Amino acid sequence: MWPGKDNITRISIDPEKSSLLELHTEKHFTAGEIIRDIIIGVSDGLTVPFALAAGLCGANASSSIILTAGIAEVAAGAISMGLGGYLAAKSEADHYAREVRREQEEIKTIPETEAAEVAEMLAHYGVEPHEYSPVVDALRKNPQAWLDFMMRFELGLEKPEPKRALQSAFTIAIAYVLGGFIPLLPYIFIPQAMDAVVASVVITLLALFIFGYGKGHFTGSRPFKSAFETAFIGAVASAAAFCLAKVV
Repeated sequence: MWPGKDNITRISIDPEKSSLLELHTEKHFTAGEIIRDIIIGVSDGLTVPFALAAGLCGANASSSIILTAGIAEVAAGAISMGLGGYLAAKSEADHYAREVRREQEEIKTIPETEAAEVAEMLAHYGVEPHEYSPVVDALRKNPQAWLDFMMRFELGLEKPEPKRALQSAFTIAIAYVLGGFIPLLPYIFIPQAMDAVVASVVITLLALFIFGYGKGHFTGSRPFKSAFETAFIGAVASAAAFCLAKVV
């Protein structure tokens, strides 16, 4: 019988090292998946409706038609993007569960081979046989820890959060809606489409710049470089749509 995931494994370490851990607080950013979903939703939400509105304006559509088409696109895009996020996260969870079952079976049926794999992994990091042998023996006495070790270090897989799929879907969809309405706002208040598209360009490029800066800040890249890249991509997309509509 395999211990439940919710069981608490008691860890005993040297009191001196324990006091050092209590004094040291590491500041790591741990909301990477949520930020990734927000980036996906907002970036597409800002860019796609922006390019659609610019294209319709290039085709001499009125502000009301552009707004109606834009709202329809935002709704459809949010559903599509949210569904894509859900399916991606669900597939990841299914893959993890399948690999857990396979690894459990291997630990039960071929423990010597699995122990040799642990030894090989530790040796890869420069750990000598007389040093990794106690580690291997300790893992063999704790099947759940052994399973976790193999999932993380052999397969490179982390256990997904149970509600990750729904969380990803809603995060991406809401982010898409929030981003998508920004380029459409001028068409609500400005009846002339050509005037509205100018305001939309200014507002959306500013939003893309701010969004790109925030993305760079949270992802660890250079914020200003990220800001200019994001704004440039949005500008190219809208210009291409506008020119294509004019040509057609």
